[in-house]
Amino acid sequence: MKPILALTMGDVNGVGPEILAKVLTRPEVWTVCRPIVFGSAETLRETQGAVKRRPTPVRVNDVAEAQSDAEAVPVFDGGIEAPTRRPGALDAAAGRCAVEWFKLAVRCAMAQSVDGIVTCPLNKTGIHAAGYAYAGHTEILAETTASPDCRMGLFSDTMRIVHVSGHCALRDAIDKISAARVAASIRMGHDALIRLGAPARRIAVAGLNPHAGEDGAFGAEERDDILPAIEQCRREGIDCSGPHPADTVFLRMQAGAFDLTVAMYHDQGHIPLKLIAMDQGVNETLGIPIVRTSVDHGTAYDIAGKNVARDGSLWAAIRLAAAFAARERK
Repeated sequence: MKPILALTMGDVNGVGPEILAKVLTRPEVWTVCRPIVFGSAETLRETQGAVKRRPTPVRVNDVAEAQSDAEAVPVFDGGIEAPTRRPGALDAAAGRCAVEWFKLAVRCAMAQSVDGIVTCPLNKTGIHAAGYAYAGHTEILAETTASPDCRMGLFSDTMRIVHVSGHCALRDAIDKISAARVAASIRMGHDALIRLGAPARRIAVAGLNPHAGEDGAFGAEERDDILPAIEQCRREGIDCSGPHPADTVFLRMQAGAFDLTVAMYHDQGHIPLKLIAMDQGVNETLGIPIVRTSVDHGTAYDIAGKNVARDGSLWAAIRLAAAFAARERK
């Protein structure tokens, strides 16, 4: 049986409702999963009218009663009422709904009422305006699933990246680098490759400093933290190498030399993937007890409501979540 996936609407004033409306017209969606939208049926219906898309949103009172097909998609709001949609507007109420719908989906996933979660973007300033201190979805997941050591992963057809640190200042990201965190990131990447059924699991570990430190000439992190982590994981039987210079390791992965790369901080991993696969990249949270993927872009307030947002990343996120969920159920 196809996995049930919760598709969270995200910030209603961003592109989330629009890309949801578009992706749900793809017949292929129903070949890989049974989708349930966590959000506002009214907002989705309104957005569908603007982009002239179907299927019909049907509000349900409980996930268990949801019946999904290409003509009707169930929408579950958990009693959380969405504000009037104002595309492009920063709004605390929209931020609150995005967080609460996501938390609702996480609770359902933890209870195994759904097999995985696919998230549309929320706006970090919006959720802060609503009174939350979270930096984003990953931090909400860390709290709600009691998984403080989770990681952000990025995946495309030719690139797979795991980050040692996520949403934090660059100064803080450097401080977060330790042998333990790097080793944990390598293990999570290795586990992700196993879960994906990857035939090879060659993991490259990027350096932090120029030329991967060049034997200590440009910093000691490679010698003191990154290399010991690699050596420890090798002893555990993981095929990993490095530290590799960050300015070439992603190109080498793209060419097929590696199956996954561990990046030391957010932008080190995000920039190469978005240059190569901007509309096809997927964010996947590693180190948590549930399946969660996401688009690799933000709310895009500047184009919200203009019917120009592309749904490629959301469709890729659905496919990846379905693949992970199907393997988890075996």
